[in-house]
Amino acid sequence: MKVVGTGLDRSLRVCWALEEMDVDYDLIFAKPGSDQAKKYNPTGKVPALILDGKTYTDSVAIMTFMADRESKFTFQAGTADRMVQDGHIQFLNEEFDALLWTAAKQSFVNPPEQRVPEIKPILKWEFDRSLSRLENRLKGDFLMGDKMTIADIMAVHCLNWAFSAKFSKPSQVLLNYSKRLRSRPAYQRAIEKAKSAAA
Repeated sequence: MKVVGTGLDRSLRVCWALEEMDVDYDLIFAKPGSDQAKKYNPTGKVPALILDGKTYTDSVAIMTFMADRESKFTFQAGTADRMVQDGHIQFLNEEFDALLWTAAKQSFVNPPEQRVPEIKPILKWEFDRSLSRLENRLKGDFLMGDKMTIADIMAVHCLNWAFSAKFSKPSQVLLNYSKRLRSRPAYQRAIEKAKSAAA
């Protein structure tokens, strides 16, 4: 099994999840949009998962597939708990990832003539509202109470992204939540693998 990406972009979600599940994988270092990334995904987007000679894309789809396959860090499909978990992921996709990605496109992704930087303050305002909504979704240590799921991996990745992009400052509750999860051995192993792949 191989993961294509830098290990620090959205591919971190997949690498971290695989580390938590004790699944062996190799990280193929490829920056988004690079020729290396396009070898596996014609759009150049990362991450991509290479499994049994086939390529699969989208970090959420990959995490969901692996969690279901391994029966770890998820609830069983068809249960009410799974519906709640999937609701958290959809919320994070719409209210966190989408806003951060739109802001990135206005900063450096899109060609200069296709950028509208004036929209960024509105995106930050929307993101700040979403931060309080995320805090209200925490049910103890994790979004699903006492069980960590792939929804938490996605949430912390988005919080990291926002912090590194100086997009917004989460509350102390969310900072503590993020710090606690980033201290997990699996997260640290994923980061070390990313550093090794980039070297």
